[in-house]
Amino acid sequence: MAPRVVAWGGSSGTLYAVIVANRGMWKRLLSVGIDIASSALRSPRREGGASSRSIRGGRVRRATPVAAVGTQTTELDPRDVSDVTLSYAPEPDGAPDAGEIVWTWVPYAENDGRGKDRPVLVIGRHTPDRVYAVKLTSKDKDGDREYFPLGTGPWDQRGRESWVDLDQLYSVHEDGMRREAAALDLERFTRVAHALQQRFGWRA
Repeated sequence: MAPRVVAWGGSSGTLYAVIVANRGMWKRLLSVGIDIASSALRSPRREGGASSRSIRGGRVRRATPVAAVGTQTTELDPRDVSDVTLSYAPEPDGAPDAGEIVWTWVPYAENDGRGKDRPVLVIGRHTPDRVYAVKLTSKDKDGDREYFPLGTGPWDQRGRESWVDLDQLYSVHEDGMRREAAALDLERFTRVAHALQQRFGWRA
């Protein structure tokens, strides 16, 4: 019997097998074809260079490396960070200290190299030359559970209300601080710290 050529089409490509008259040879070829198809289906598909994304707390978030490089402010996923110790030790020494609101360059959520100077509240020490901080915004977030109402203070020269973004954590290098803005009073800092403890289980 003359051999026949049969083709299978699929998203993983087109597999060709030659069906020959010899039944044993046909079975071996079919087995190889199945193994190749199974391997192709098991291999994860990667989009060209795109970073992974996850949905948490109603937001679409880009997975961000924890390691911070150089003096640039780096965004971290707070759910992946367990070593945060909340503390309060403001001191007007030209360095970012826990309990202080300072200005630093903050990357946009797209992590495409763009960003802007923003006020952040320092909540604890990260490394010898870096601190953990959460971002402040003056956009009205009243009633939004992702934000904690902070009120007004000297960090905003226009006297606008501020909210703490509870779901965005940053690592700020001491040399990445633009300027000290103000020390948050202990009462308000304690309430922010409590909200972060309730949300992420960080210790104080």
